[in-house]
Amino acid sequence: MHLNKLKIIIVEDDAVIDQLLEHHLMSFGHHVLSICHNSEKALDKIHNLNPDLVLLDINIDGQKDGIEVAEIIEKNYRLPYIFITALSDPSTLVRAAQVEPVAYIVKPFREEDLRSRIIVGMSNYHRIQTNDTVDIQSVNAKTLSPLSEKEFEILSQLSKGLTNAQVGEMLQLSVNTVKWHSQNIYSKLGIKNRTAAAQLLSQL
Repeated sequence: MHLNKLKIIIVEDDAVIDQLLEHHLMSFGHHVLSICHNSEKALDKIHNLNPDLVLLDINIDGQKDGIEVAEIIEKNYRLPYIFITALSDPSTLVRAAQVEPVAYIVKPFREEDLRSRIIVGMSNYHRIQTNDTVDIQSVNAKTLSPLSEKEFEILSQLSKGLTNAQVGEMLQLSVNTVKWHSQNIYSKLGIKNRTAAAQLLSQL
C-alpha cells in the first residue's frame, strides 16, 4: 500500500464538506472510491469496495451514527478509519474513546490538517498492525527532558488531531490545564505545535 495513493471512502452527510474532502484527497493523489451520506450505504460500500481508509463523520444520516459504524468496521473489516467531527460534547467523546480511530479531523479543517492526519493516522495503523507501538520510553529518548505519564497521554491524543477542549473532555481536564501541559510537551520535544508533534511520533 502506497501512502500517497490510498483508496478512500468518504462518509459525510454535508454535501459541501464531502466535495471539499474529495477535492483535497484527489489533489493529494488518492482515489475516492465512494461518497456516502448515510450508514447503510457506507457499510455496503465498505463491504464491497475494500478501501484502504475510511473518513468517517460521527454525525451521519441513517440508522447508525459514525461511532456505531466504526464498531462494525473494527469487528468485521479491520480497516483504518479517521473520525471527522465538529462534535465535542462529553458523551460523544467518551463513546469515541471506546473505539480506535487512527486519527481525528476536527471541522472546520485546513488542507494541511487533512493531509497530516491521513499520513499520521496510517502510520499509527501500520504500527498497530506490526505491534510496533510508540511508548513513553521511545518518545523520551528524543526529548530534551522526559515527559510525564500524563504528558504522554495528552500528546497521544493531541497527535490524533483532537483540540485542547476535546482532549480536556476526554481526560477530564480543564482546557487551560491541557494548554499548559501541551506547551510543556512542545518545549520538551523542541517543537512548536501539534502538527510537528504528530509528525515526530509518526517517525519513531
